[in-house]
Amino acid sequence: MIASILGGIAATPWMKAALRYGAMALAIVLFLLSIRRSGERVARLAERLETRKKANETLRRMLEAAARRPRNRDKLVDRLRDGGF
Repeated sequence: MIASILGGIAATPWMKAALRYGAMALAIVLFLLSIRRSGERVARLAERLETRKKANETLRRMLEAAARRPRNRDKLVDRLRDGGF
């Protein structure tokens, strides 16, 4: 009985138009929500990339500093006497 009432209501032309526009509105809302989620995901990935770049730059500077360090105490003394620090 309920199904026949709902079927009769859905069969009217104005209800068909309302259902059609409702379906289109729902599709648009879902599309906008998916765009928003993908934008948030891109922002998180960009932030992660920036953090990784900073960490890699810091590590690179540490490695360069370690490569320039004196190899033993004698080299350190010579460097201090020459005013290399």
